[in-house]
Amino acid sequence: MKKIILSALVCMMLFSCQNDTTETTAQNASASIRRGCASQEVLAAQMKADPTLALRMNKIEEFTKNAMTKGRLVNGKIEIPVVVNVLYNSAAENISLAQIQSQIDVLNADFNATNADFSSTPALFSGVAANVGITFVLETVNRKSTSKTSWGTRDAMKKTKQGGLDPTSPTTKLNMWACTIGGGILGYAQFPGGASTTDGVVIDSKYFGLSGSGAYPYNLGRTATHEVGHWMNLRHIWGDATCGSDLVSDTPTHNDANYGVPAYPHYSTCTGTPVEMTMNYMDYTDDRGMYMFSNGQKSRIAAIFVAGGARASFGI
Repeated sequence: MKKIILSALVCMMLFSCQNDTTETTAQNASASIRRGCASQEVLAAQMKADPTLALRMNKIEEFTKNAMTKGRLVNGKIEIPVVVNVLYNSAAENISLAQIQSQIDVLNADFNATNADFSSTPALFSGVAANVGITFVLETVNRKSTSKTSWGTRDAMKKTKQGGLDPTSPTTKLNMWACTIGGGILGYAQFPGGASTTDGVVIDSKYFGLSGSGAYPYNLGRTATHEVGHWMNLRHIWGDATCGSDLVSDTPTHNDANYGVPAYPHYSTCTGTPVEMTMNYMDYTDDRGMYMFSNGQKSRIAAIFVAGGARASFGI
């Protein structure tokens, strides 16, 4: 298990413009594409456009590290109201209310460790497998017909003037956009510290909720679990670098992203050759291969909701 790195290294990791690999090549296992999350690429672009974002995120990181040392961080239950913005060009993209609710149900199960596959956690990680203890409530669904067939990752779907839908009360509600992203990207999120006018999570409509066998192996709603993890300040488990750091102390150091459903145990070749936590939601495995957060990730999430945290307005 790795230690949380020193502040200088944290700054280097946070504010270097390392690109998240965009997975669009064919997977030789069960899927035609590999999981593609563009959150890190979007962050790099936002930092390039707004140099002050790096300073804000550095302050958030320092606050997070301090808050994580103080034990229990949030009193009471955090309940997050969710607004889903559906942008559709075809009937298939105009996903049903039942499918939207299935995504909320998956988030509630995954963030409260009530998902059926949580019991599959290997004994090696059972001591750190976490119940994050955050619930989600669907508040509103907004729908808009559009002539666009794909939206990309430049936040156009979040802007009414560009044909999308502006977020609703983004400082107190989690906005999610369901639309066709394109480019092999399943979803992306905005990390804490970004502009409120673009805050939220984007999920390709094919992978939103329990989306059926046609979206296999990304049909179990775990794309949103992964992206909401980013929205709550979690990094990819491999730290977006070979043997990088995700700034969490109880997750093993990974060589790189994992795909498919790796056979357990899957050993890292990084220092100490630890068994990788491939079943963590912040890896790139198939939906059926990810089913846990760690206690360290839980503490990192909780730090943004405490008074003074980046998302304290959501706290109760």
